[in-house]
Amino acid sequence: MKFFEPTTVDEAVRYLAADPDHRCLAGGATLVAMMNAQLVEPAGLVSLAKVDGLKGIVRGGDGGLAIGAMTLHQTVADSPLFEGGHALVRDAARLIGHPAIRNMGTMGGSISHADSAADYPAALVAADATIEIAGPKGRRSVGAGDFFVDYLQTALEPGELVTAIRLPPAPKGTASAYQKFARVEGDFATVSAAVVLAMDGGKCKTIRIAVGACAPTPVRVAKAEAELVGGALDDRALAAACKTLAEACDPVDDFRGSGEYRRMLVPVLVRRAVAAARKRLEAPR
Repeated sequence: MKFFEPTTVDEAVRYLAADPDHRCLAGGATLVAMMNAQLVEPAGLVSLAKVDGLKGIVRGGDGGLAIGAMTLHQTVADSPLFEGGHALVRDAARLIGHPAIRNMGTMGGSISHADSAADYPAALVAADATIEIAGPKGRRSVGAGDFFVDYLQTALEPGELVTAIRLPPAPKGTASAYQKFARVEGDFATVSAAVVLAMDGGKCKTIRIAVGACAPTPVRVAKAEAELVGGALDDRALAAACKTLAEACDPVDDFRGSGEYRRMLVPVLVRRAVAAARKRLEAPR
């Protein structure tokens, strides 16, 4: 097997594009485990460890955040920059695996693997994130909702890699939360829910909800959100929205739970996420 250590994004792209069986090595938490299990056998590994500009979190002048693809989960989990409408991304990072995993795995590596039960996908879809990509044809940006295409499949084309994740500015008065149910601490989600919420005078001004681990990609239903806007997010309204979301899910039966069990958990996790976001809105500042 060949091993490459590029120092620039363009150099990494050239190595990736040279052979369809070349793979990016980011943190290695997932890829190395898959190689050890002989689930994948790359012809070459393109390490991103020495590539400049792929690490760190930067807040823009407009209040948006840019997260380098090689930024560790633990760095995201510890960062004070994730506030208000961005807090759910930090919530998600804090629930990934265990300390050893969080100090090895990277955000870019995780989302590129695109496991539907992972923590970032639902959080990024709810946050309306944009994924920045570099490849042989240049650079482009893809919304998180379009980046996750199917189970373990993304919008990445041959020779492309993720360079950054951008979170748009969150309007003042916005809060967010991510909730997850797992069999044991550190496991992938049986079901997860991510919410970004703004209230005005006790009424819902805007809301975005994404459900994870219940379909090949995060589930978001614009109709359910629209029906909540302008209301007080009371039990009846939330029950109707949760019913719509659960019906839109397509969960599988596996060792983490049956499809029926997952559908039953959707309302529980969505309500918890909404309650957590509202609590943050009401907290003294």
